[in-house]
Amino acid sequence: MNQLITTKENDNGEIIVSARELHDFLEVGTPFRKWFPRMVDYGFIENQDYTTDIFVHPSNKQEAKDFLLKLDMAKEISMIQRTEKGKQARRYFINLEKMWNSPEMIMKRALQIATNRVEQLEFENKAYQQQIAEYEPKVTYVDEILKSTDAILVSQIAEDYGMSARKMNKLLNSYGIQYKMGNQWLLYSRYKGNGYTKSETTPYTKKDGTQGVNLLTKWTQKGRLFLYEFLKSKGVLPTIEQMKMEFYLEQKDGVEIE
Repeated sequence: MNQLITTKENDNGEIIVSARELHDFLEVGTPFRKWFPRMVDYGFIENQDYTTDIFVHPSNKQEAKDFLLKLDMAKEISMIQRTEKGKQARRYFINLEKMWNSPEMIMKRALQIATNRVEQLEFENKAYQQQIAEYEPKVTYVDEILKSTDAILVSQIAEDYGMSARKMNKLLNSYGIQYKMGNQWLLYSRYKGNGYTKSETTPYTKKDGTQGVNLLTKWTQKGRLFLYEFLKSKGVLPTIEQMKMEFYLEQKDGVEIE
């Protein structure tokens, strides 16, 4: 079938026609800017029967306005002209529609849609895997623990979990890991002797000028690893793993391709 007037397919699988190209084919004497609004007055609705299209005009390189017509609108406009060119355009569109709706063309479009969908899913899957790779921390929280040998304050561990030292101490107390005696937190007997903590003394000056000593409990990296495993079993994760978990939960309904 000879293509008298250029047609395209929109994102919805519908045939569309350039209003400007149809105007030129019909050899209408009225300028396009006046002609098209008159055609719209026949009852056509924007975004239902046609859409606006902005393009760069090849002659002056300036932006110009065109309108993309659905096939039914193009047929009606052609009939309205009451000219031989109008009849020719209308017959062309009718034959084009018959061919478009033939079983062979329907099957061809269905296969193309399926192919496009598979390609889109493959792209989304690759993008998703890339996101995961980019989001994956360079080192895990356990790696951070193992590479350090220094004993640290509970405030530093608490910071890893996005909470205050007071909240962390209370949490460990609620799980039966430690208790408070005076100003110091001590481990319950079941956890003593495992090298989880190390007590340090820090001197200070009393109000009366005499010297005193504070006993400060620090967590060893072994103790830090113990806390990580214990708290993880209770569903309490460090911030970096919380963020990672939230990301996976957000993506769990995403598309996966095997």
